[in-house]
Amino acid sequence: MYLAQNKEPAMKIAFQMDPIGNVNIDADSSFRLAEEAQARGHSLFFYGPDHLAYQEGRITARGRDMVVQRVAGTPAILGDMREVDLAEFDVVWLRQDPPFDMHYITSTHLLDRLRGRTLVVNDPFWVRNYPEKLLVLDFPELTPPTTVARDLETIKAFKARHGDIILKPLYGNGGAGVFRLDANDRNLTSLHELFTGFSREPLIVQKFLPDVSNGDKRVILVDGEAVGAINRVPAAGETRSNMHVGGRPEKIGLSERDLEICAAIGPLLKEKGQVFVGIDVIGDYLTEINVTSPTGIQELERFDGVNVAEKIWQAIEAKLA
Repeated sequence: MYLAQNKEPAMKIAFQMDPIGNVNIDADSSFRLAEEAQARGHSLFFYGPDHLAYQEGRITARGRDMVVQRVAGTPAILGDMREVDLAEFDVVWLRQDPPFDMHYITSTHLLDRLRGRTLVVNDPFWVRNYPEKLLVLDFPELTPPTTVARDLETIKAFKARHGDIILKPLYGNGGAGVFRLDANDRNLTSLHELFTGFSREPLIVQKFLPDVSNGDKRVILVDGEAVGAINRVPAAGETRSNMHVGGRPEKIGLSERDLEICAAIGPLLKEKGQVFVGIDVIGDYLTEINVTSPTGIQELERFDGVNVAEKIWQAIEAKLA
């Protein structure tokens, strides 16, 4: 099989992701990446993270060959279940959604063992060391005042300094468990009890940014370069702008501040093999750097006509050339 565009041999691509049958064909970024890969002549294989394994020196997965199609309810035609050696693939996509728990972390350790044989995107070593809400700590000049702590007194002191805060799980995703506590709120202690009662993880606390009412911008970077942005506007009466919880995507351009932020973080992302990244910007502040399973490329393509999936595959093909 050969690529239609440049006649180079096609690649074998494996997607480690959540069930393909559940994806929204009009919004899911993994689906769009698979669709573009297929259009470029590459073969596709799907498996879930539960079927990744280390077997006597080999990294294997049990899954199915896949052909994707833009058909609601049936986004993929899957072959019979079979076991493969992932070292025989050109690219493995690490695309399952968080939570970023020990199961997720273990998968990054296993995929690390493919280094030098198979390109894993995004690089699992740095996905493990740069989860969404921690990499921003390297750029305090770009972020709102932030504290990461489990200790209640430390969090109380932060709230006393800043008054209006956002409290959320350090390794959460999709807007789940995000609370705004304004200066008059009396629920901090109860929320701390709730979170620490079921999890040993710290919390992250940031100063509330009123600009979120105008939207939480998702800026997409490919191999360290900004390629566009969408704005996510919170639903009425809602602080969270995540599309998972009703945030409305809107067309928006890149501001000078967005470009300044991307120029500051882009070289590090490129150096560490983070090919597809989505950052969150509220007003003038960077709040998250999403490397585990970023989204937004279908919305950007609809709004601005930017085929981000094509740019991502061009970057990957260049790395393998």
